[in-house]
Amino acid sequence: MKRTLPLIFALFALSTAQADEVQVAVAANFTGPMQVISALFERDTGHKTSLAFGATGKFYAQINNGAPFEVLLAADDETPAKLVKEGNAVAGTPFTYAIGTLVLWSADPKRVDNKGDILKKGGFKHLAIANPKAAPYGAAAMQTMSKLGVVDQLKPLFVQGENISQTHQFISTGAAELGFVAYSQVIKNGQIGSGSGWIVPGSFYDPIRQDAVILAKGKDKPAAVALMNYLKGDKAKAVIKSFGYELR
Repeated sequence: MKRTLPLIFALFALSTAQADEVQVAVAANFTGPMQVISALFERDTGHKTSLAFGATGKFYAQINNGAPFEVLLAADDETPAKLVKEGNAVAGTPFTYAIGTLVLWSADPKRVDNKGDILKKGGFKHLAIANPKAAPYGAAAMQTMSKLGVVDQLKPLFVQGENISQTHQFISTGAAELGFVAYSQVIKNGQIGSGSGWIVPGSFYDPIRQDAVILAKGKDKPAAVALMNYLKGDKAKAVIKSFGYELR
């Protein structure tokens, strides 16, 4: 026993020395799955994560202004590519970790029909969308309304959220009768869990390919590399699919 104790302590010291913490900027729509994945990642690897949730466009500006983020999980594939091109992210590291789905949703179980016809019929005072300049789900919402030919008539009713989380909050609290959110925010057991909603056909908007990338500040950082690898693994993929995302 006396011989094994020093070995145990040495192994513990080694694992502690190797443990690392990674600063992660996460698109707001991915809040739920990332909280689950983060807990699994920390348990399985010993590394720690520090998570910040928000709009991809705002994270882009913060990263350019020196924010300490080491990994970005964006809500699009354009922002990571742009960061690589500008030298603020590591070339070769971007990959699509999820493909998002847009939903027209209301907390009222009788408000939204399963074809989205309410957008043409009206009968509501407020429609919530995320800022289309900063949030890809907001841009997808605008594309959807444009395809339906209802942008002009609905624009005066817009209640704009800074990101998709705030947009969901507007609807869930009744500040807006309905609005566009990420499927991941309302899914439960493989379907819309409460209220009423219309899962917008993917042909109505550009694919919401969500890419992850190691940022310049995370280059050669063990926890950053480990997290990116973990996101590609079966455990993370199972979580991502359970929240209604598609995988590439």
